[in-house]
Amino acid sequence: MAHFELQPAESELQQLAEQYWEKAGAREQQLEKAAFEAGAAIRGGDYSLVNLEVIVRWKSERMVHYLVGNSEAKIKRVLAIAASPETSVRDAVEALTSLRGIDLSIASAILAAIAPERYNVLDFRALEALGHARHDVEFYTEYVAFCKRLAERGIVEPQDELPGPTALHALDRALWEWSRSHVDQCLPV
Repeated sequence: MAHFELQPAESELQQLAEQYWEKAGAREQQLEKAAFEAGAAIRGGDYSLVNLEVIVRWKSERMVHYLVGNSEAKIKRVLAIAASPETSVRDAVEALTSLRGIDLSIASAILAAIAPERYNVLDFRALEALGHARHDVEFYTEYVAFCKRLAERGIVEPQDELPGPTALHALDRALWEWSRSHVDQCLPV
């Protein structure tokens, strides 16, 4: 079970929340306002790609283009599950992450926009404030060493015709593709 330890003093939290909004630029403020408006629309039954896109844009502009890889029917089905007050956190997250372009952190933002009284956003900065580094250098060092050992075993070949023509980068591609295809295989039709 995860252990969370609040790093800032409780007495600082309200001021920090206000500072966050004050420091956000006009664009960031507009994106957040639009996201919560879209969340309210979803809560009201408008399970459209347009509303989903607005929320995803708020958290990760670069992930928006992946959304078009999902059918409108699937988006409607997933958003209906996520918006239902009877849906468990696990089921809501699993439904949302079955969509192309939605990972855990973006799913949490979608849920927070739809039901801000039930959910909050899982963000590396928030985790840091609760005593959890996203991943530190030691983690990355161990990850690289593990991947190098795999690549050195010759289980993947360098892809000489592609950028980063090394076995290690071919392994990166293989792991990424496995994750994507694994999610695609688990998607409800």
